Amino acid sequence: MSKASKSSSKKTSAKKESNVSNFAISATKDEMKARILGHLAKTLARAPEDATKHEWQLATCIAVRDFAWERMLATMDCHHEAQTRRMYYLSLEYLMGRLLNNNLFNTGLVKPIREALSEIGKDMDELLFEESDMGLGNGGLGRLAACFLDSLATLDLPAIGYGINYEFGLFRQSFDKLGHQIESPDNWMRFGNPWQIIRADHSVEVNLYGRVETRFSSTGDSHQEWVDCNTIIGVPWDIPIVGYGAHTVNFLRLWESRASSEFNLSVFNAGGYIEAVREKAVSETISKVLYPNDSTESGKELRLVQQYFFVTCSLKDIIRRFRKSFSSWDNFPEQVTVQLNDTHPAVAVVELMRILIDEERLPWEYAWEICQKVFNYTNHTLLPEALERWSVPLFQKVLPRHLQIIYEINRRFLLDVVDKKWPGDDQKKTALSLIEERQPKMIRMASLSVLGSRFTNGVAALHTELLKTNLFQEFNELYPERFQNKTNGITPRRWLLACNPNLSNLITSKIGDSWITDLDKLHELLAFADDAKFQEEFMSIKIGNKRRLAKVIKDLCDVDVDTNAIFDVQIKRLHEYKRQHLNLLHILVLYHRLLANPQLDISPRVFIFGAKAAPGYTLAKAIIQAINCMATVINNDQRINGKLKVIFLPNYSVSLAEIIIPAADISEQISTAGKEASGTGNMKLALNGALTIGTLDGANVEIMEEVGKDNIFIFGMTVNEVEELRSKGYKPWDYYWANDELRNAIDWLCSGYFCPEEPHAFDSIRYSLLDGGDPFMVLADFDAYCKAHDDIDAAYKNKKKWAKMAIHNTACVGKFSSDRTIREYAEQIWFLKPIRPQCRVMNVGSESMFA
Repeated sequence: MSKASKSSSKKTSAKKESNVSNFAISATKDEMKARILGHLAKTLARAPEDATKHEWQLATCIAVRDFAWERMLATMDCHHEAQTRRMYYLSLEYLMGRLLNNNLFNTGLVKPIREALSEIGKDMDELLFEESDMGLGNGGLGRLAACFLDSLATLDLPAIGYGINYEFGLFRQSFDKLGHQIESPDNWMRFGNPWQIIRADHSVEVNLYGRVETRFSSTGDSHQEWVDCNTIIGVPWDIPIVGYGAHTVNFLRLWESRASSEFNLSVFNAGGYIEAVREKAVSETISKVLYPNDSTESGKELRLVQQYFFVTCSLKDIIRRFRKSFSSWDNFPEQVTVQLNDTHPAVAVVELMRILIDEERLPWEYAWEICQKVFNYTNHTLLPEALERWSVPLFQKVLPRHLQIIYEINRRFLLDVVDKKWPGDDQKKTALSLIEERQPKMIRMASLSVLGSRFTNGVAALHTELLKTNLFQEFNELYPERFQNKTNGITPRRWLLACNPNLSNLITSKIGDSWITDLDKLHELLAFADDAKFQEEFMSIKIGNKRRLAKVIKDLCDVDVDTNAIFDVQIKRLHEYKRQHLNLLHILVLYHRLLANPQLDISPRVFIFGAKAAPGYTLAKAIIQAINCMATVINNDQRINGKLKVIFLPNYSVSLAEIIIPAADISEQISTAGKEASGTGNMKLALNGALTIGTLDGANVEIMEEVGKDNIFIFGMTVNEVEELRSKGYKPWDYYWANDELRNAIDWLCSGYFCPEEPHAFDSIRYSLLDGGDPFMVLADFDAYCKAHDDIDAAYKNKKKWAKMAIHNTACVGKFSSDRTIREYAEQIWFLKPIRPQCRVMNVGSESMFA
């Protein structure tokens, strides 16, 4: 018997062990049927024969929610009784997607719910699509936060997430006839959210604006008081976060802003209705929309107010919970650890200092010691323009007391630390100061985050090294022990188990289902990588997923695509550094080659894009329009025999990603080396058997190490080569004149051929690439990118080789589970231990129900 056969036999016996017995929840088909019908009647007041598809979906969500809330109460009761240390995750974004499907898998209720709905005459898969994606996030940072919440609960780690309960998401994206991005409100909560519950009794007051006065105590000691403030109310809403197996159900607490006084009756009686409700309208704007346009001063002000609003609400909630069991601030760092997800919550450092010194009257040194023990900071970007800076005048207007505290933190730091290490070195002081001396002066929130935290971490090995050597070089010289790497990860529950059930079932049939909570077990699939039958099954599932995506493409874009073609996918936020325009130029080269020779022997290609451009990001929107206009021409050109199709799917979302990712053959991860901190889309696509074409950037470096150089297509300059070329003086015009295909692609794009109604629509792209200096070196990497695509074409023609490479990708990316990432955070940053609640009936009246 061969090694592979022995391994197969061993794994087949392993598969008989099921995780079903490990679920904390069990329910029969009949029980779920009764719950669904009961909620339809008693919660929604609807007879079955009159209920809409949306109402059936709501009733199903509520039936599952009952179990989630019950387990959430058990979890809170356990944590309260154990007086456990908790981690609090502060993030301005959570890209949650839909929750029903994910919660069904994590609770183990997929089978009984499906059977119950079938008996009622309803298709569960149809109902799943009735749920709205939660509009609580935008890109990778928000999706990472969502994956982390899943892993925290799955690993039985006591944690609470905090954010804002945005009424409107980023925006709903559509395209007009000329390919322009059209933005419309994303009112994701128009039908309510069945997963949320309001905790009005834990509302908090938030002060803004006002001024600072110096006041004296009866003993003549002075202190600062923040007075004449505007006051608003933060109202919390909780969403249960169900870990796999549903033993632990943590929660995400989201804050909604409300006016401190609903209505000015005297003004109303005087005839001023608009003025009577004005305060209410202004106050509630704070939680109205994700990412207000901050290209205006009013937009910047609202953004700062949003950040402070959710931070102070969260800290007051954390302190309230702490004081239920402890009275001494000595215990605070032992019970509380707070993770700042990027610089958006950085003002938390200053707010905790304000609470400790102004309200609790603790000595400065003691308060600062507490802050530095409690906070930790994750950096997500190396781009200088993405590092938050707030103008001093704006801070003075919105948070006058906090500005004083920042200046005092900075004074003490420069005097007591920097000047002692580098006496008289003004350059070091300039580099390390929290205040950037420009007009106007700016507050460096990233520097504040590093200084006020116990640990700072990057999100990929390369990214962390660049943080230490470039971005925070001086801080690393001062505090080398504070910097760590925590390579990002993704939850395998959503990004394989739930979104690709046929592949999940195939994997489980070979190696058992323990991979669901131990992704490294996927290595056992390597025993089947050369097995012809397994390869056939693996690729058959891929084709099935491509057919599903093809139907979505037809529905959304009215374009027919060949499912035997290479599905080449680039799905991520539209930004120059992610280089969607590099992809665009290569497509034009392929199109030109096919026009010159329609019989050209290349594998058919379907290039699939999904991305939103920020409303004020003009160049990104031009790139979207260019792809759309190019798609219209190419997709309708009969001369190329359907060998090339270009698809830009509108309104990219988590739910759309769950359809695209399982169908992808190629994963485009083509950012300029040194610009992408990590990436998580690269991990999701590789896990589902897509082969990466990418630069040695972010987590691509580690993916290559895991899957092997023969199972990934790496191209382009390294970080060192990028810096070397830049230092020598990068001249994009030289590349333009040296490469005929590149020159033709740029000239053709900007000739007006693809958008005759707006012949100059893409001049900004040409300017950026040539006269604008090509800041992300698209032209320098272009030739290597095209050659890598030629290698992809050759590999795809060898079906057996391609199948083996795809299997290798799925089998070898276990490292990129968010479970591994969270274990590392828990052990090395948070010092957090798991605690599993017992399965028992809850005392509904217990105090911890409202924790």
